[in-house]
Amino acid sequence: MTTKNWKDLVAEKRERQLSQIPKEWIIENLPPKETLNVVDFPEKCGLLTEKEVEITNTGVDVLLENLASSIWSAVEVTTAFSKRAVIAHQLVNCLTEIFIDRALRRAAELDKYLKSTGKVLGPLHGLPISLKDHIPIKGIEMTMGYASWVGRYSDKNSAIVDVLEACGAVLFVRTNLPQAIMWAETFNHVFGRTLNPFNRSLTPGGSSGGEGALIALKGSPLGVASDIGASVRIPAVFNGLYGLRPSYGRVPYAGCINALEGQEAITFVLGPISDSLEGVKRFMKSVVNHNPWIMDPKVIKKPWNEDEYRLVGHGAGQRLCFAILWHDEIVLPHPPITRALEHTKQALLAAGHHVVDWKPLKHLEISNVVYKILSAGAKEDFLKVTSSSLEPIISTMDPSVDYETSVPSDLPPSRMMVDGVSAYEFWQAQKQRSNLRQEYWDHWNATVSMTGTGRPVDAIISPCAPYVAPPHGLNRNINYTVICNSHDYTALVLPTGLTVDPILDAPKPSHKFFSMMDRANYELYEPAKFKDAPIGIQIIGRTLEEEAVIAMGEIVDSAIKAKTKPPTANL
Repeated sequence: MTTKNWKDLVAEKRERQLSQIPKEWIIENLPPKETLNVVDFPEKCGLLTEKEVEITNTGVDVLLENLASSIWSAVEVTTAFSKRAVIAHQLVNCLTEIFIDRALRRAAELDKYLKSTGKVLGPLHGLPISLKDHIPIKGIEMTMGYASWVGRYSDKNSAIVDVLEACGAVLFVRTNLPQAIMWAETFNHVFGRTLNPFNRSLTPGGSSGGEGALIALKGSPLGVASDIGASVRIPAVFNGLYGLRPSYGRVPYAGCINALEGQEAITFVLGPISDSLEGVKRFMKSVVNHNPWIMDPKVIKKPWNEDEYRLVGHGAGQRLCFAILWHDEIVLPHPPITRALEHTKQALLAAGHHVVDWKPLKHLEISNVVYKILSAGAKEDFLKVTSSSLEPIISTMDPSVDYETSVPSDLPPSRMMVDGVSAYEFWQAQKQRSNLRQEYWDHWNATVSMTGTGRPVDAIISPCAPYVAPPHGLNRNINYTVICNSHDYTALVLPTGLTVDPILDAPKPSHKFFSMMDRANYELYEPAKFKDAPIGIQIIGRTLEEEAVIAMGEIVDSAIKAKTKPPTANL
């Protein structure tokens, strides 16, 4: 373990990171800080060729078809996404490790294999995939946002890396996260702050914020993120993307590094983020069909189930019943979120599905017990890691705080810097969580009386947060997402294609507040603050319903797109 000062370690690491970027890809005339929306910059900057623009604007399904038929080589595709990833990084600071030379060697090997055999290596042949910076790759440095871990190189692959490479994927970059992961924004002392490409004054979310920002700028077609409370879904929704939080044991996690190791009541899961729903499906189908339970004993033996994807057990998808959670009785969502939910409801009704209201059950109690479990040993964990370099533990995402000169003492609950609890107290929290999970399961089953289908509600449609992407430092609420981690529900984020509209999303009159959090959220809302921010939703299914949730996501996605599509003019 290093004993160097954290500032020296950070300086060394930033020099190494810069050296990983080809000099000819460094852009001199970047947009000024005052330019908030930079989504269209990669295609206008002149670095990408016309063909590279076409490649990086192509969805995962067509990319894989073109790679398999040799229309595009793996080297061409890898080069295109690598260049666009480097452009994205210069705009929003989304990357940590950049290993393009390794990726191009791998791509060349795949091209040679396809040419000599006439076959693809696997279902992800030649597809560039980015990874969050706590997923080890042999020989690649990994800090997980800790200055104390600068200079730490992985001596073996994590299981998901072995699976993805066996499926033919090309790994090429890793992406930024907060120090120690456990935060719904993205900032650390080593790499700094990641910005939202739709509005750089807003957060991209966290803890997989680097993935969200990179994929929103089309610097990667598919990324691997992780989620213990919100960390796949918040970056997906804040950046207008698709993202899946699978249930425990579906995607291999063995070999990954994270904070709170040893705490297994509520654990991390890996999940995909993509700019297409097809990307999410391809990832899940490829991974679970590669027998990952052989590599990771915690993975259940369940390959892709086509009957579940065809919604056997959900009326074959012909007339589904969705329940909408309009609010959680803790914090009322901002007007853009409510508009997106209403838009989704009308789209589903127009498509012939049934929609009911979802009554939340003890959401505040669920959130509180999750926080108690996750905070039980967090303070000691963070202090042990940072002690070698004396780096400050990040206690706020407020961009006005200068950690090089001062460390604030007001440690908020979201950083979970509280003293540990006894083993007995920890057991009681786990027991409470189990009881709440059973209560919610029974609550869900009881909806059979109101659906009209003879089944309980097929899925819940919910906000991911009570707001769209907020300004940096203000993402303090994961109550809408953490219920899935507590109860191990599968959840899929869908973009609605909508963005904040100052007229349609004008502030509402004050309401009777549920809590002080609700009042603070109401007072936060000014439409101009959230300019150009995407609006999304999440679809919540039950435990281990990945195939069904993806299929229902396709139905909801199609319904939303049909409603949003402008009418065709009469000729």
